Amino acid sequence: MLKVSKIVLFVVFSFILIGCVDPEVPLPQHSNSSNGNFISNSLNDWATQTNVEEEENIDISDIDQELSETDMTTLENSSQKVERIPFPAKEYARLPRSGKGTIEGDVYLVDVYGDKVYGKNTRLYLNPITSYSNQWYKESYIKGQKMTEPDSRLFNYLRFTASDGTGHFAFYGVPSGSYYLIGTVSCGVECGYESPKNIRVATKVTVKGNQVVHKDLYRQISQ
Repeated sequence: MLKVSKIVLFVVFSFILIGCVDPEVPLPQHSNSSNGNFISNSLNDWATQTNVEEEENIDISDIDQELSETDMTTLENSSQKVERIPFPAKEYARLPRSGKGTIEGDVYLVDVYGDKVYGKNTRLYLNPITSYSNQWYKESYIKGQKMTEPDSRLFNYLRFTASDGTGHFAFYGVPSGSYYLIGTVSCGVECGYESPKNIRVATKVTVKGNQVVHKDLYRQISQ
């Protein structure tokens, strides 16, 4: 009887010990991007972590710092900057702030030989199409004019992501609407330049509801 009691106590004690130890669960691997703007848990969900949140401090000034469509080799702008229109707060307030749409594609240039030069690990924006962004598109992107600093409130309406090592990008949870899709690609001798230049690329894209929209962001380099 004493022997049986000892066995029972041993079994109970063993279960208690096992219950007090959590099973080993592998933790997700986090890696910071080189510019510190996003954290990715895995290779499959890198883009889900990169949408802009209002509290993040991401510099948006580079929207106006790349070369324009009019001249990608030697851009000589006037020293006088184009004054931006007043920020249309009511127009932006009507924009939806959440959604279920997806916009994905590749960002690249087509060089003089017809080959693709992909924008690897580069930042991209979705900028809602409004009277404010339409002015930017016309004056800065098309005409190549320098503009005064954008209103800081614009930041709250941009969405941001980064391409991966192959030039592929994705935006998730995009509200229904029309956007300027903006990115840059670095290109050097393959584009006919003596040193690498950042070429700005922009296009329009529209998403509705839970659509998955494939939209490559690219442009042809001409000599």
